[in-house]
Amino acid sequence: MANQVLEPSAARSSRDARAAGTSIQLDRVIAWIVVALLTILTLFPFYWALRTALSTQRDLLADPASLLPVGFTLDNFKAALGMISTSDAVASGGSGRTFDFWNYLMNTFIVATIVAVCQVLFSAMAAYALARLRFPLRNAVFLMFIGALMVPGIVLLIPNFVLIYDLGWINTYQGIVAPTVMMSPFAIFFLRQFFLGINRDLEEAAWLDGAGYFEVFWRIILPISNGPMLTLGIIVFITQWNDYLWPFLVGRDEDVRVLTVALSVFRSQTPQGSPDWPGLMAGTLLAAVPIVVIFLFLGRRLATSLQFTGVK
Repeated sequence: MANQVLEPSAARSSRDARAAGTSIQLDRVIAWIVVALLTILTLFPFYWALRTALSTQRDLLADPASLLPVGFTLDNFKAALGMISTSDAVASGGSGRTFDFWNYLMNTFIVATIVAVCQVLFSAMAAYALARLRFPLRNAVFLMFIGALMVPGIVLLIPNFVLIYDLGWINTYQGIVAPTVMMSPFAIFFLRQFFLGINRDLEEAAWLDGAGYFEVFWRIILPISNGPMLTLGIIVFITQWNDYLWPFLVGRDEDVRVLTVALSVFRSQTPQGSPDWPGLMAGTLLAAVPIVVIFLFLGRRLATSLQFTGVK
């Protein structure tokens, strides 16, 4: 009698388990489909840029809706890298406009590196002072930095430009890097969050050995903070690499022109009546290569450090 009662219950449990398993599998399939669609939507602009860069100008204008490269060619990339002559570029359908990619790349790298290194170092000093040192109005100073995060950067554009103009720094590296080379509110907040979590016993042991604040900061704090500082450096480097408005205002000369400004100038010059879209897309993709490489090799560390410091 007991077996007759238990068997229907066991059967129901088995059916419920199979139904739950089927439901979980269905939910997983739907989730993967959604992820796949979002991935396609995210990567499609990059594919469209690559498809345009691999097409010739005249064929692209004749068939602009094609999903595949029209009149497949690598001459646009070669022209951007200076590997073919102007006459050959025009013969392949390009505008013939020269694009000194290596010069613009060097200028962008110099500007982004100077800003990243200096901003991380100076912000680390300020963040350590706000996290460890005790001085009057320390919290008020920190709140002032936090409040600065709410000030739109465009508000400071005209005062900064007037200052750079008065200093005679137009079309110079120092004019491009001056507004951001010292520190930023986000960088200070980011590093302060990490410094607050460092064990004070390390610093107290160094103080007992006669080390001063700067020696503790330089020999103890910086070596154990290389992860967050590298992450911050990557963020600042990428932000500066992609910056356009400020370099466009103060650095339009060929000697200091960065890639974002150079691409804008290239687009505005239309010797054949319309922008050289394949050449522009080729230059844009080449300009994005360093950032893609950085994310491929350091993306996981970037995400881990952001989570560790509590920045969402």
